Amino acid sequence: MVGRVEHIARFGTLVTDFTLLTPGALHRANGGYLLLDAQRLLAGNFGWASLKRALNAGEIRIETLEQLLSLASTVSLQPEPIPLDVKVVVLGPPLLYYLLSALDDDFKELFKIAADFDDRVERTPETTLLYACFVAGVVRREKLLPFDRGAVARVIERASRVVGDADRLSTGLRGIVDLLQEADQVTVSAGKQVVTAAEVQRAIDAQFRRGDRVYRRLQEEIGRNTIRNETDGEEIGQVNGLSVISLGGLTFGNPSRITARVRLGRGEVVDIEREVELGGPLHSKGVLILGGFLGGRFGKTRPLSLNASLVFEQSYGGVEGDSASAAELFALLSALADAPINQSFAVTGSVDQHGRIQAIGGVNEKIEGFFDVCQITGFTGRAGCDHPGEQHQAPDAAPGRCHRGRRGTVPHFPDRDRRSRFELADRSYGG
Repeated sequence: MVGRVEHIARFGTLVTDFTLLTPGALHRANGGYLLLDAQRLLAGNFGWASLKRALNAGEIRIETLEQLLSLASTVSLQPEPIPLDVKVVVLGPPLLYYLLSALDDDFKELFKIAADFDDRVERTPETTLLYACFVAGVVRREKLLPFDRGAVARVIERASRVVGDADRLSTGLRGIVDLLQEADQVTVSAGKQVVTAAEVQRAIDAQFRRGDRVYRRLQEEIGRNTIRNETDGEEIGQVNGLSVISLGGLTFGNPSRITARVRLGRGEVVDIEREVELGGPLHSKGVLILGGFLGGRFGKTRPLSLNASLVFEQSYGGVEGDSASAAELFALLSALADAPINQSFAVTGSVDQHGRIQAIGGVNEKIEGFFDVCQITGFTGRAGCDHPGEQHQAPDAAPGRCHRGRRGTVPHFPDRDRRSRFELADRSYGG
């Protein structure tokens, strides 16, 4: 950052002179702009401290690490400090900015202008055209095979899928460039001259396939009925909930059986996951909200005389998030009313104390995960996924696993309140 004094071994001693002075990044950028990666800057040896010292002093002073730590007592060169006139731009994730602002008193004094770049843009005809131009630029720069219109459209759909919103596009372009390069390689291996949507999809599938060992293992256990997932028939106090598992850069949906039992008691809803310390704070919050809804709905004139317990069956890891609270509510209502729930449906969504269904994340992954389970257990023609009506993610499920009414697919039913959801889960439909 601020340069160093190098030495030469001569006759068993280290010697130096002015020709062995090495400039640092601040010397080379003096009079202009210096762009730095925040993570590398903080991970380097005293790079952040050296930068702050130079900016505070307004000059560049070459000091060795031994001098900074007062570990060296030998006489060496002491170059004169150089006046510093530079504009420093530090690039990094928002979390680092928030941490430095809170923990480093000098940070706000030295870096007064903050620019928070969004990781997504609105999906409009103009931004879609810009994305297509970006794809064309990468193809030319990397000397890839040409992409036809269908391939470019599939890449843009993938950019929308990355942010989990059909109305937005991701500005994280590194993954898109990797996808373009992999689709080019797939096309070359197939002996074709033009990249089509099929090759782009094969590249996407290959990216998922390389890291889906855990997912395939779960699917195998479901197929062997070691992990029970019922997609046909009716059960009281049981519903298929949908969760999302993230492992590194891979995210996939995993259906779970959620069951509820009720008995006489003092109006308590017991979250078994929380009792055994497998439930996170957000999941526990969702269960407590269910207790508030039940109390407000059924306990206005007299105390509730029931005890209820909720659990994710065959869940041996932690459970976090409130997106299963709607499914847990249905299981509770089913157990209270002794009314069976159609097991062909899977449910996702959070719920508030008034019974309103709220939006959640990972809809695509959840629908695809339930589709794969139905593919293992066998399609009955009645399976479906129920998700919040406010979700904008649902129309972008992966080809072949989506829910647009094609043969062998899983329909989805967006709604906004618990009454319409329970009516839907309590009836069957044909086709």
